[in-house]
Amino acid sequence: MSKKKKKKRKRLRAERDRDEGSYICDACGEEIVVPIDLSAGESQQYVEDCPVCCRPNVIYVEIDEGGEARVWAEAE
Repeated sequence: MSKKKKKKRKRLRAERDRDEGSYICDACGEEIVVPIDLSAGESQQYVEDCPVCCRPNVIYVEIDEGGEARVWAEAE
């Protein structure tokens, strides 16, 4: 594989990683991957049902100056 292709794959992987985050469900302990909407602001909060146990979680997303997202949750 050429260096150019490797570089492109690495960049695409980094972009995908910035667009996703994960949290641990407070009820069942499963790790849940969620999409990150960078255009929704630096500090976000919303309620989402866990896709495993269906219990609601309050999801918090904070995006730092470098565009890195920190995601965590707590039971609603």
